[in-house]
Amino acid sequence: MVPIVQFSNTIRGIRNMNFLDLPLFTISFSTFTLIDLLAASTNAFNGALLARKPNHYRNFTIVGIILLGLIGGIGGGVSRDVILNKIPSAFTNPLYILLCVVAGIFAMFIQFNTGQQFREGLFSFMTAFSLPWYAVVGVDAALRANVPILGAIVVGIIGPTAGRYFIDLTCGVTPKHFVKGEWFVGTAVLTSVVYVICYYSGLSIGPASLISFLVGFSFRITALFKGWEEPEPEDQPKPPEPDRKTLGAAIKEELDKKNQEQ
Repeated sequence: MVPIVQFSNTIRGIRNMNFLDLPLFTISFSTFTLIDLLAASTNAFNGALLARKPNHYRNFTIVGIILLGLIGGIGGGVSRDVILNKIPSAFTNPLYILLCVVAGIFAMFIQFNTGQQFREGLFSFMTAFSLPWYAVVGVDAALRANVPILGAIVVGIIGPTAGRYFIDLTCGVTPKHFVKGEWFVGTAVLTSVVYVICYYSGLSIGPASLISFLVGFSFRITALFKGWEEPEPEDQPKPPEPDRKTLGAAIKEELDKKNQEQ
């Protein structure tokens, strides 16, 4: 008799429940969240483009490429929030996953309908664009959590680079962090240091974020155009290097080709 009464009470409770009041998700539009959403969606776009590059592609399905874009988009933010002992924003605010999925699908459309040089240039530009934003969000979150300066800078590095790390590992490629390139991690370090200076100078999040972004973005774009790369040990035996073009050389070649066709 008792189980029947308990079952009856459970059914009655379900009928009286207002499902509209259930905490399914939380949407916020603070300055911090808007910058984080911008960085996450841009990183998702980059992740889907990266998954289609010849040196990363491993016969991924459409769903697989979108998932890699999602990993690239929220991977850094989730890692940052876990380190700071917070529930990741991507799991409470549905806009993160929604925008990352849309960005991944859009990146696939770009990939299928444009030339190789255009894709390479777009990928480089969008990486330079998203990297400083994610660094800003990471170091700001760490500083507001009372993390010491050095630790905050490390969090500012993890935020924009963890997503790329996960994608590279999934694709069986040496992570970008550890190989010769146009100051990928260095840009995150520079942006984080500039933000720390702005933060302790008393600037609000808006001006501090903009200044830090402009410094980091300008440095990264200049490195891409000029071919600035991290140094390697001088006495290290080196395998033959592939022919790598700077972003400026690739864009010039593409424009020259179009002029010749006209």
